[in-house]
Amino acid sequence: MGTKEFQCGGNESALLDCSSASERNTCSPGTAVSLTCSEPGGVKLEGGESRCAGALEVEHQGEWRPVESYYPLWTLKAAGVACRELDCGSAVSVGEREESSRRPVWGISSDCVESGSALRECAASYSSSSFLTLTCSDKLFQPNISVSSSMYGVSGAQQQGFQVFRGFTFTISCSIQPQYLGGSFLLSSSTHNYTQPAVNHSAHFLFPAAEPAHQGNYSCVYVSAFSQDFSSESRVLSVTVTDPGPFIIRAVVLPLTQLLVLLVTVGLYFYCKATRGRRPSRQEDIELDYLGVPAEEEGAQGAE
Repeated sequence: MGTKEFQCGGNESALLDCSSASERNTCSPGTAVSLTCSEPGGVKLEGGESRCAGALEVEHQGEWRPVESYYPLWTLKAAGVACRELDCGSAVSVGEREESSRRPVWGISSDCVESGSALRECAASYSSSSFLTLTCSDKLFQPNISVSSSMYGVSGAQQQGFQVFRGFTFTISCSIQPQYLGGSFLLSSSTHNYTQPAVNHSAHFLFPAAEPAHQGNYSCVYVSAFSQDFSSESRVLSVTVTDPGPFIIRAVVLPLTQLLVLLVTVGLYFYCKATRGRRPSRQEDIELDYLGVPAEEEGAQGAE
């Protein structure tokens, strides 16, 4: 049982940040601290895909109620106050949800919230069947980033990223899990920014010929169609542009060597087949021994 006596001002981020008035070695029975916690600021979003989306509910005078959607129509600025109180980033959209019957709600003016007042301080009791719904930005997934190239354009993954050969075509692709329609992708690097609309939740940025200027760190930023503030950034992908000369030499010489070995093998096969049934001359014996091909036993037996 902890015995530290905390003196907190209310602005500390952790209990241990509070000052201590005294240290006691004993704690008498019945003096342990008991706490009752509620949602942050008496605000929550219910019935959505995550805690950062759904119908807005506010606790006021000890009672949880949904917020009426027509009191008056909420702005994204006012909705952003609720999203920040929930630690859900910024507001993406404001909507409404209809129910078949009326029930008690809180009417909260958007102007009152934007003036800086707390949500519960702006609440007034009403009855309605239309409730305010919010979507906050915290629930947006992280985009994926990948690179592909024409033949031999990408030599493979390195620890620091991908190596692309100069002069070859390569494509950087951005994608995200299906959540919202539309939006766009920003491909950002240290020197350039490129933008494309999101089609089927993805975008492909084509580079016709890799140049040293294309070298750098790239990331994909997905921007929602709802708001420029609703965005999410991918991991960083490092692209290095190098001279393809040594690689191309290996790619050409190796197949030619393999082809030459194959032709020699096929030639020896047909030579041996053609000489079967006859005893080779002494010169042919010498040549076959030199090449490691034994004289045909069948031909020797025929001669005997």
